[in-house]
Amino acid sequence: MITHVLAWATALASLTYIALIFPKLQQEWKLYSHRSQLPPGPKVIKTGIRKPWLWFQELSKQYGDVVYLQLGPTPTIILGSAQAAWDLLEKKGAIFSSRPRFIIGGELLSGGMRGLMAPYSSYWRRWRKLLHSGFMQRQSETYRPIQSLESKVLMHELLVDPINFRRHLERYAASVIVTVTYGRRVEDVTTDIVVQRNAESMGRLTSVNIPGKFAVERYPALKYLPTFLAPWKAEVLKQRQKDIKLYTELMDEVREKVARGVAPECFARHLLEEQASLGMSDLEIAYTAGSPFGAGVETSAGSLASFLLACVKFGPRFIPQAQEELDRVVGTNRLPAFEDLENLQYIRAIASETLRWRPVAVLGGTPHASTADYMYKGMFIPKGSTIIAPLWSLHLNESAFPQPHEFIPERFLEDREYPGSFGHSAFGWGRRICPGMHLGSASVAINIARILWGFDVRPGKDEKGRDVDVDM
Repeated sequence: MITHVLAWATALASLTYIALIFPKLQQEWKLYSHRSQLPPGPKVIKTGIRKPWLWFQELSKQYGDVVYLQLGPTPTIILGSAQAAWDLLEKKGAIFSSRPRFIIGGELLSGGMRGLMAPYSSYWRRWRKLLHSGFMQRQSETYRPIQSLESKVLMHELLVDPINFRRHLERYAASVIVTVTYGRRVEDVTTDIVVQRNAESMGRLTSVNIPGKFAVERYPALKYLPTFLAPWKAEVLKQRQKDIKLYTELMDEVREKVARGVAPECFARHLLEEQASLGMSDLEIAYTAGSPFGAGVETSAGSLASFLLACVKFGPRFIPQAQEELDRVVGTNRLPAFEDLENLQYIRAIASETLRWRPVAVLGGTPHASTADYMYKGMFIPKGSTIIAPLWSLHLNESAFPQPHEFIPERFLEDREYPGSFGHSAFGWGRRICPGMHLGSASVAINIARILWGFDVRPGKDEKGRDVDVDM
């Protein structure tokens, strides 16, 4: 009897070992057979890197626009130029629009419901269709009264309490997103329960998306261990229930208002109206409604904070010209409005330079993944590769942007060769381009216009009355 049990245990252990290492051996054989065609890259990988975007930039300068790294079990491709990113992520979107497998963050914590992390699939296509319908340009323009109101509140907050400008920027961004999504304003970002709970949810996601933290990312078969053998899995599933509670409660609140006929126009209401036609479950639309918060708040608030930093560091170079344009187009008796932006060419250039100069998503957002082998300029990119296009490398590339660390809005008034129509890559590429880009870019532009119309932004003074230098 004992012999049979031992034999069974040995067989089970052997099968488990094979399941763990077979995919790795298969991948290693493919890489070995194409080793002479892989993109160039370092033989030794640095450890303990605190600012990977700076390291990626160094690699691109040393090895070129396409760099190969073996980070863990997955081939990783670093793209160092806007043209390489455009060629692969935009033009070859059929191959490069998927996502790497996020076993902890995407599967266990999120149950495959976060479209941002979902692989290219039928679910992702339905998710994307809903986001596009809720945030395409024409629909985004209907949110301008919300943005204008919150912008006026922001101007008042900056006037009476300029020291806490970062908190005011975050309140503006959060209130726009929460109002657009759920139809309710945010008056205080530090006490609003929806903002706090969403921030906690984003924190849970960030805490598990740390490369190398969980062995299951290297050995996917560990995902199927029962929770009594995998306490890390039990903890992640426990955290998942908190996210489900958050998103379903927010959606149920809107559903109840719809039933009473008092629901305002908002994205969540739109999801409820489209749910049946797309065949999505209550949980799927609840997660979809939660999608804009994480990226939307940080992008708008972070970009406006970068703009204020540019004003302090480079203000004398561009503020006078911007204010002259505002006086000429808008005058001094009213705030700039969205309708003015078409005639505020220099303001729009400042907004574009802000998005370029200090990108919020320095690593280019969530990585892409390839779904097929591909040859690019004689270099072999294996199926299943993780593709990273760091905006720090692309936007601070001296070939595309001379004097890249200088804030020069005029570069967006010139005819330049740059792939795409924006002149920068802040919103991503192809099928994974940011669905909220119209809302986000409008927030940045209107607030830049109003800040420069109503304020002089200058460096603070130290105890001796000297300008305080800022760290960029």
